Amino acid sequence: MLEFFETITGIPAPLLFGQLLLGLINGAFYAMLSLGLAVIFGLLNIINFTHGSQFMMGAFVAWMLLAWAGIGYWGALVLAPLIVGATGVVIERLMISRLYKLDHLYGLLLTFGIGLMIEGYFRNEFGSSGLPYRIPAELSGAWDLGFMFMPVYRGWVVVFALATCLATWLVIEKTRLGAYLRAATENAPLVQAFGVNVPRMITLTYGAGVGLAALAGVLAAPIYSVNPQMGTNLIIVVFAVVVIGGMGSILGSVITGFSLGVIEGLTKVFWPEASAVVIFVIMAIVLLARPAGLFGRA
Repeated sequence: MLEFFETITGIPAPLLFGQLLLGLINGAFYAMLSLGLAVIFGLLNIINFTHGSQFMMGAFVAWMLLAWAGIGYWGALVLAPLIVGATGVVIERLMISRLYKLDHLYGLLLTFGIGLMIEGYFRNEFGSSGLPYRIPAELSGAWDLGFMFMPVYRGWVVVFALATCLATWLVIEKTRLGAYLRAATENAPLVQAFGVNVPRMITLTYGAGVGLAALAGVLAAPIYSVNPQMGTNLIIVVFAVVVIGGMGSILGSVITGFSLGVIEGLTKVFWPEASAVVIFVIMAIVLLARPAGLFGRA
């Protein structure tokens, strides 16, 4: 079968499957980052442009935990999202909470400025060159699949990201906590009348969305070099993913993130020149045909 494919297309099977794997990995990061954005926008109505910097902070906190405290990958996978999420709680309480009744543009400008300050601080402290972060010993090596060698760590990233996205969707859509969150976005005073502390719930929701970005950063640290620009390189694509899936749609962000990662990977095989813009072309087509996004509501 593989020989027939190579004869028809002229493309070596290892190259195709290698790009598919790369697309799945990129899709995993697209899905996790767009998921955090969708949670924050869908429940708080804030366009969080700080998200790329918080993704970068997750990777840097993992690196600092290893370099300064001797805490390895598995500890960082738990601690880094909590630490970065706590900074998100502080940002929400001190600044973002003052903008909920204003136009979306104010929140976008504020979070964009905060993101630039965070990136500038890390660039000043650590420079622009990448810092290495080693793969944990338990996830090193590769599996021989016959038609290609798949690094164990990259397979782990795809599986873990998918599990995280599905767990988040289940919490938002299928639990009482998720029902409270969704109700608070529609009628906060009514939910407050039932004894629910809505401001605290909103703050923790923002912190959870930031924590998802930091968790993606920890996963990305062994794959990409840990550097201040790593979030900047992803955030524009992730915003396109959110728009295509539908602003605020949790399930739409997950499905669209993985799908667009695979499409981007295949484009690098069949039409490399278009790989850098294919996601934005798809976004333009979707917005023309369905302005609310594939899974969004008008």
